[in-house]
Amino acid sequence: MRFAKIVFLVAGIWGVLVLTPLYFIFDRIGTMDPPPITHPAFFYGFVGAGLAWQFAFLVISRDPSRYRLLMLPSIFEKFSYGIAVAILVQQGRMHPNDLVFGGIDLLFGLLFVIAYFKTPRFTGRS
Repeated sequence: MRFAKIVFLVAGIWGVLVLTPLYFIFDRIGTMDPPPITHPAFFYGFVGAGLAWQFAFLVISRDPSRYRLLMLPSIFEKFSYGIAVAILVQQGRMHPNDLVFGGIDLLFGLLFVIAYFKTPRFTGRS
């Protein structure tokens, strides 16, 4: 379980550090990587949902066995973003530099899969 604790703790901290600044650079994103964002509710909704998952990762890191089933949607969260970035870059709809973040999510997704299989099922007994 030590592996799962470390993986989910690192993933949660990383995600909070990467996503939180997005709340403060909305206008700058459109300037640095045009066109400007035209649907702020989608943008802030993405950031908020992403941050919620980071807190879920931190919860999982406290007791991986108890929250083992929550690892399954966590795996989906990581792979869904990483795969989407890879496809969008391949289509020329995102900058290749964005593969760094997509790749990190794919790596965490793989580590989450390993953590899931290495973590014993929760039996409810201490």
